[in-house]
Amino acid sequence: MSGFTARNPDFESVVRGSFAKQGLMTHFGSSMTRCEPGFVEIEVPYAAHLTQQQGFFHGGVTTSIVDTACGYAALTLMPAGSEVLTVEFKINLFAPAKGDTLIARGRIIRSGRTITVCHGDAYAVQSGAETHCATMTTTMIRVDLLA
Repeated sequence: MSGFTARNPDFESVVRGSFAKQGLMTHFGSSMTRCEPGFVEIEVPYAAHLTQQQGFFHGGVTTSIVDTACGYAALTLMPAGSEVLTVEFKINLFAPAKGDTLIARGRIIRSGRTITVCHGDAYAVQSGAETHCATMTTTMIRVDLLA
């Protein structure tokens, strides 16, 4: 789908293993539903503790899962022994995240040896219909994996 080639043949197990260690994603009840070179999709089921005062997914939840999807999209293209950290992002929240599920899709715009730029989108899913509710641009930096 993405047209990118992973530098690490074990990228998917690395990405999914790292994702499984994220306490915030566990707290959200999120799951990684797609992991391809240059692309990651994360879903979060609706839960009352993830909402703001009107019952929509909180903007912090939306921001967190889009940032995470972008970060892991970047990691899919990194060599073995790498991790990524967010160094910058810009998000636009333009529709309420109202639905049964919140989906974030992160994809690579440009991947370099150290810096990767990503684009992410969030969709609220209600009765099978997706509403595009946010878009993000991120910059990620490659760092050595800590032992």
